Amino acid sequence: MIARMSAVVGVAVVGSWAVAGPPATEQRPVTDLYHGVEIVDPFQWLEGDNSDPANMGRMTEEVAAWTDAQNAYTRSVLDGLPGRGALEARISELLEVPAIGTPRVFGNRYFYSRREGTQNQSLHYMREGLDGDERLLLDPNRIDPTGLTTISWTSPNRDGSMLAFGMYRAGDENSTLYLMDVDSGTWLADEIPGKVSLTAWDPDGKGFVYRALESLDDPYSGIYRHHVIGTHHTQDRVLFRQRDIGFFYGDAGYDDARLQRLKTTWGPSASVSDDGRWIVVGYWTGTSSMDLWAADLAAWRRGGELELVEMVRGQSGRVGGIHFSGDRAYMQTSFGAANGRVVEVDLTNPGISAWKDVIAEHDELVLSGASFARGIIAANYLENARTRISLFGYDGARKGDLELPGIGSAALSASDDRTEAFLAFSSFNMPRSIYRVDLATGGRSLWARPDVPVDPSRIVVRQVWYSSKDGTEVPMFVVHRDDIELDGSNPTILYGYGGFNISQTPGFNSTMYPWFERGGVYAVANLRGGGEFGKAWHEAGMLENKQNVFDDFIAAAEFLIREGYTSPRRLGIVGGSNGGLLTGAAVVQRPDLFAAAISAVPLLDMLRFEKFLMARYWVPEYGTAEDPEQFGFIRAYSPYHNIRPGVKYPAVLLTAGENDARTHPLHARKMGAALQAATASDPDERPVLVWVDRDSGHGAGKPRHIQIRDIADQRLFMMWQLGMEME
Repeated sequence: MIARMSAVVGVAVVGSWAVAGPPATEQRPVTDLYHGVEIVDPFQWLEGDNSDPANMGRMTEEVAAWTDAQNAYTRSVLDGLPGRGALEARISELLEVPAIGTPRVFGNRYFYSRREGTQNQSLHYMREGLDGDERLLLDPNRIDPTGLTTISWTSPNRDGSMLAFGMYRAGDENSTLYLMDVDSGTWLADEIPGKVSLTAWDPDGKGFVYRALESLDDPYSGIYRHHVIGTHHTQDRVLFRQRDIGFFYGDAGYDDARLQRLKTTWGPSASVSDDGRWIVVGYWTGTSSMDLWAADLAAWRRGGELELVEMVRGQSGRVGGIHFSGDRAYMQTSFGAANGRVVEVDLTNPGISAWKDVIAEHDELVLSGASFARGIIAANYLENARTRISLFGYDGARKGDLELPGIGSAALSASDDRTEAFLAFSSFNMPRSIYRVDLATGGRSLWARPDVPVDPSRIVVRQVWYSSKDGTEVPMFVVHRDDIELDGSNPTILYGYGGFNISQTPGFNSTMYPWFERGGVYAVANLRGGGEFGKAWHEAGMLENKQNVFDDFIAAAEFLIREGYTSPRRLGIVGGSNGGLLTGAAVVQRPDLFAAAISAVPLLDMLRFEKFLMARYWVPEYGTAEDPEQFGFIRAYSPYHNIRPGVKYPAVLLTAGENDARTHPLHARKMGAALQAATASDPDERPVLVWVDRDSGHGAGKPRHIQIRDIADQRLFMMWQLGMEME
């Protein structure tokens, strides 16, 4: 044991340092009634101020004080763990490896990002021509020396003469749009606030369509506007608003209740043709479904109304990439094809019955993306959670497969005016490398690959299959050093996500190498709820099927133990966001199976989750306790509501971001307080730790110094709890 009890009550001695025990949390029971069932919540006060239904969970002084006390306790434990200085130095070294973005080509200009050395944020560059001199355009580290300001996105116009970009601070994701004249490097006076993203530039580069929120206090207030450069954003013309639900569904015959529910789904989206003639408008009705319309944008520009012509409504499916060519659109879609297809749409007759297959649905492979080059469509397939890229003509003629550097994950950056493209490729044991490829000839040359101070050749990657509780076969990647013995003694981290049609594919993470070098195993399970095997795989892990995800994860743990990789004493689990829900559910359902768990930026109170921030967006994925039928299955797995007093729970680290716009920190607070009160485990040996970062959000845009701290926290927590040598 690394930890041992001292003679002083409430103090643990771990190694050579002393830590106060977890702060006590007052219980103030509140009883909520759900369809005749009383639910007592002793820690609802940790949600914050709920007096304003439109802005639930505002920070209060007493919640801030509670958070300060928990943070202090967590830091006293994690900062004193043996070997922290050495591990932070190693992580710092690994994060100094250059991180290079995939180039995008506009005209003759190549735009890309790069972060290297001790820079907190990525810098953004441009080259005139492939071999031109590199020119720095944006350095957020100079804009904000604290490192908390992030360039969230960049969007050059068609010829690369203008650059729009978004910036936000401290992880809040509320991007403000700015403009730069690329030739001079001058920032224009135009500035548009409100969680803005650019949709499409006008053909002449003098304006653009963008999406924003009308109010940052209302995540369901999406709006699309058109901006003319040189004018104030308050003068921008409106195309459509999320709140004007009747604009989309006015003649659909839906009752008011259904329309209100639609207003709080993911809402509208839009794609615009390069010539400015056409717009395809989508409205998300769920996490895997949307309705589509086409409209003549040129007519709207002339001062008329935006007249929507229905493409598809009321069917399950979604659209990915869209390429416009005159009056035709080529779309990647899962409508009518659970594994995906590419269709040609006549925008003058856009109904789904008139769509024509260009790339038909594959019986076995899942179409995860499509890139459109000159004369070539590159179809990015998932084959057992690994990438395969096949090439087709716009007439559907097959042109073979693009040769990849190995088995892993790949993505293309292509332009419709050339066959030149850039391929990003990585695997667990291969650093992210960028290749310049010619899609017409198949030629490939290395454009960028970082030198990494690790030896990937010593790392073995296996894909294994195991049976879940109901007999479903589930794949999992298992990564480790080539000389470990399968004797059940290896410290092992099991990672999962399982939701929102998001696939877990092989990827390189240099900061995992200290774990591998010390004999640790890392496993990634491809759980139901993800997109690895198409729409059916996703739907098998959502709503009433959500328990399948937890069963898949538990079965993965049992497989790793059964096959001799590890044991319950040496097994830890990690997940974030929807994956934080996953690890929270696994902890309360099978506390005997794991020694430690990390639940990062999670959802955990599933009876109240949609009342806070933008979480009603997730109701189509999880359901809502407001529905009497859905209440039953949500109550059955909601981690917060299934904690049992007197159970020996594993050690748990719960993390949250105070500025998170997606998952409210209340989940980590309440779960932490409830586990601390309930666990029968010795808190000195199996602590429940809560860390709420005041300078971060859901995770995007964290500066390097915060990344170093957070990675060290998580690795040391696992090393300590799983018995790995720490010095």
